[in-house]
Amino acid sequence: MARKQNFTGTGVAIITPFRKDGSVDFKSLETLIEHLIKGKVEYIVALGTTGESVTLTKEEKSAITEHILDVTDNRIPIVIGIGGNNTAEIVQAVEHIDATRFAAILSVSPYYNKPSQEGIYQHYKAIAEASPLPVILYNVPGRTNSNISAETTLRLANDFENIVGVKEASGNMGQIMRIIKYKPKDFFVISGDDAITLPILASGGDGVISVVANAFPKDFSEMVRQGLKGNFAEARKLHYKLTDITDLLFADGNPGGIKAALEILGIGSNILRLPLVPVNKRIYTMLQEEIKKYK
Repeated sequence: MARKQNFTGTGVAIITPFRKDGSVDFKSLETLIEHLIKGKVEYIVALGTTGESVTLTKEEKSAITEHILDVTDNRIPIVIGIGGNNTAEIVQAVEHIDATRFAAILSVSPYYNKPSQEGIYQHYKAIAEASPLPVILYNVPGRTNSNISAETTLRLANDFENIVGVKEASGNMGQIMRIIKYKPKDFFVISGDDAITLPILASGGDGVISVVANAFPKDFSEMVRQGLKGNFAEARKLHYKLTDITDLLFADGNPGGIKAALEILGIGSNILRLPLVPVNKRIYTMLQEEIKKYK
């Protein structure tokens, strides 16, 4: 499989809105999707960490995916999150996916098991060999308690043409720059950390899978576009316009912060599934103040 897909720009790790009774709020999900499309983001990522996928049932995941596909109606590409720490289960899931409906699979590095680098390589090798879709690696050591080293990422990038990119959320700029320096030409290095997206772009990165862009898609996606064009004076204006809000969104956990922001903006409810809870009152009040000032 040649790497012909384009994951340049801003993808959004979309939240899953819930009603007070804990059920999925499909009406709010539709409102959010329209907000993102109007904000000119390049693609949507469904069933990721920000979407609280680990607390969704198999039936809910299917219903949410179908709803996103129906609402978007081919207006914007959809990347679907399929990851975990049971390789055989993930392989089975990717083997049965309808490849005509999605742009790629985003697959988080195995968590809890703490595999070696060779174990991580073999995990993704099995997924790549089974997948009818392009695969984007997802490195997020803060959640998985293990890091995909630059060497392992580069090994996978060179060995499998359908491993098309990495969402890098290690926060390690040295590691990220090493991947950018030595990667195959058509391999995408995607920021998984809103706060350092601009420096990653300046280093040669290709874009972001963003949390902040759930709430502020227009400004964040424009910041990324300007950065990709090398217009860093313009990109910095938008970056610094968002930094105070960005910091607050992650101050008491994700997706608690972004759900609070969306409620303040009138786009969704501030309801999460246990073991996650809403942000504390202090952070919520500070978000209200910052969003009120935002223009």
